[in-house]
Amino acid sequence: MRVLKITNMYPTTDRPHFGIFVKQETESLRRLGVDVDVLFMDGAASKAAYVSGFRRYWKQLREREYDLVHAHYIFAGIIALSRRPCPIVLTHHGAEVFETWEAPVCRLFTRWFDSVIVRTEEMRTKLGVSRAHVIPGGLDFELFRPRPIPEVRRQLGLPEDKRLVLWAGVDRPDKRFDLALEAMQKLARRVPDAELVKLSGKPHHLVAQYMSACDVLLLTSDSEGSPNVVKEAMASDLPVVGTAVGDVPELIEGTDGCHVTSQDTDDIAAKLELALTRGRRTNGREAVAHLALESISRRIMTVYDDTLAAAGRRNVQITATPGS
Repeated sequence: MRVLKITNMYPTTDRPHFGIFVKQETESLRRLGVDVDVLFMDGAASKAAYVSGFRRYWKQLREREYDLVHAHYIFAGIIALSRRPCPIVLTHHGAEVFETWEAPVCRLFTRWFDSVIVRTEEMRTKLGVSRAHVIPGGLDFELFRPRPIPEVRRQLGLPEDKRLVLWAGVDRPDKRFDLALEAMQKLARRVPDAELVKLSGKPHHLVAQYMSACDVLLLTSDSEGSPNVVKEAMASDLPVVGTAVGDVPELIEGTDGCHVTSQDTDDIAAKLELALTRGRRTNGREAVAHLALESISRRIMTVYDDTLAAAGRRNVQITATPGS
C-alpha cells in the first residue's frame, strides 16, 4: 500500500516537537509495511506555504502513483481535495473542529472526504460526522517510561529537594499558563517546596526526561482534543492534574494520584497538593497500554483497508518498504 501523507505540522530543526505525533504515526506505519511519503507545508512559518502546497501536491501526484492520500488537519485536507486520483482520509487532531474560526471550515469540508478520523468521541459529536472513526494518538512506550528521578534531575539540572510541577505545552492563550502561575502562588502557602517547571518547544526525548523528573503534570487548557502530553505522562507513571477537556477525564479515570480539576485556581492548587503529598508514582502506564503506537497504527491501517474497499480497490496489498 502506497500512501501520501500531507500535513501542515511536522518536526523541523528549530521546532523539533512540532507535529511530532504525525511523524511518530508515519514511522510506525512504515514499520508495519506501509509505503508512506510525506508532503509537509509549513504554514506556521509562512502562510504562502499553503499556496505553494497546491503546486507541490499536484507535482507529487504526477511523479508517483498512490493508493491513498491521508491529510492531517483541515487546510492540508483542502489541498488534498484539489486532486482526487485516489481515496482521501482526513485526520482532525484537536478542538479546532468545534472552536475558533476554523470550526466552520472543518464542518463545511469534512463531508467531502472518503474517511475521517478524529481523536475523541467529543470531536465526532461536535463535528456532527457520525461516520468518523475515533482513534486517539499513539504512544511511544520505549521513549516514555519511568526513570530514576534523582538521576534524571541531575541530568537536567533540576533541584533534587523540590516537588516539581510540570507544565508542558505550546505558548498559546488557550493553554492558560496564567492559571498555572496563579495556582502555584496559592499552592506555595501549603506546599512551600513546590516549584513550577515550564516546558515548551523541546525535543521529544527531553520531554520524556522531564516526565520522569517531575512529580506531577499540570494541564490547564480551555479545550483540547486528545492531549498527547497527558498520555505521555500516564506512560511515564507521572501523576496528572488536568482540566476536564477532550478525553482527559477518560484517560486518567481510576488512576490513583491523578485528578480532574476545574479552572478555579483554588481547586487547581488543592488537586496539586493532593498529588504532591501522595508522594509516589501512579500505575498510569497500565491504564494507557492500549494506546501503544503499533496498536493505534493497525487501527489506522484498518481504516485504510476499509476506505479502499469502499472505493472498489480491494486488491491493494501492504508490502514492506525497503529499509523500513
